[in-house]
Amino acid sequence: MIPIAKPIIEEEEKKAVMDVLNSGMLAQGSKVKELEETFAKICGTKYAVAVNSGTAAIHTALYAIGIKEGDEIITTPFTFVATANPILMQRAKIVFADINKDTFNLDPADVKKKITKKTKAIISVDLFGQPADYNELNKIANEHNIILVEDACQAVNAEYEGKKTGSLAKVAAFSLYATKNITSGEGGLLTTNDEEIYDKARMFRHHGQSEKTKYQYFDLGYNYRMTDMQAAIALAQLKKLDDFTNKRIKNAKLLSEGLKNIPGIKIPAVISRAKHVFHQYTIKVDGFKKTRDEIMEYLKSNGVGSAVFYPKPLHLHPHFMKLGYNEGDFPIAEQVAKQVLSLPIHPSVTDRDIKTIIESFKAA
Repeated sequence: MIPIAKPIIEEEEKKAVMDVLNSGMLAQGSKVKELEETFAKICGTKYAVAVNSGTAAIHTALYAIGIKEGDEIITTPFTFVATANPILMQRAKIVFADINKDTFNLDPADVKKKITKKTKAIISVDLFGQPADYNELNKIANEHNIILVEDACQAVNAEYEGKKTGSLAKVAAFSLYATKNITSGEGGLLTTNDEEIYDKARMFRHHGQSEKTKYQYFDLGYNYRMTDMQAAIALAQLKKLDDFTNKRIKNAKLLSEGLKNIPGIKIPAVISRAKHVFHQYTIKVDGFKKTRDEIMEYLKSNGVGSAVFYPKPLHLHPHFMKLGYNEGDFPIAEQVAKQVLSLPIHPSVTDRDIKTIIESFKAA
């Protein structure tokens, strides 16, 4: 079976963990600091703050920019739930806006329609590894004096007009979950150029304590710290980041070349001003001779894994529907959710695997 995801853990990662274990310093320490400094340089930002998940990174970002009860945050319904849940965790109000049917990212035109006097922030998502439309989103944020937050959890090493993800908004969040383009098993990072956001983020991840003092609690905080073991894995992975990225892009190019002329299959759209890093290679099934579920079963019978990200937009799940959302509110997101299918794209996918995937579609 060609799996939909396959973390690459090699001798470098194992040795890095053993070095930490042998050092006796297992919790947040020098490796976390080294990871933060290295990651900030890669993103082109002044600061990075390591935390224990991408969810924690988004939650920390919202706290650090001052989001509180009653504030309205605009975001996409076509994303993993971790984009939206931190809004509720800060007791703010989620305001969804629809997406672009080709890129699956937030539609700036619909974002504009959702802005009110209570709007304090926009969370854009670089879905599947392709940056959102930051020219338009930053323009909207600046015009209305609201803060743009970049959910780059799926888009490490991606670019928009030559700038790296992590530097495209006021503050950004990344995930280092096991299936992401690089991993630490679990983990996350926040990036920013704003010193106040940086200081508040470090306090928030550490029970509301300043890291300059002990047992002085300035505000509500959480235990969102990363361990040195996780940081050591991430540092080893960062050395392979460009190699992993290039392999994903190469695999995507080969898949697109082989699938582009198959009726009923729409290959991923890549905007010219962006570098798409293909956390997922996601096609749309529209008018194909088999349904999406039938294709998934057929691929499985041919040894090809696949997955649907995401089968239902967030606004149609119970804890968002009770906020007043209903079917039909975001027609593009709802339509896309019925069409998308993600195929193996990770660095372990070989040219022979690509050929198998393409031939399976042709046979179907």
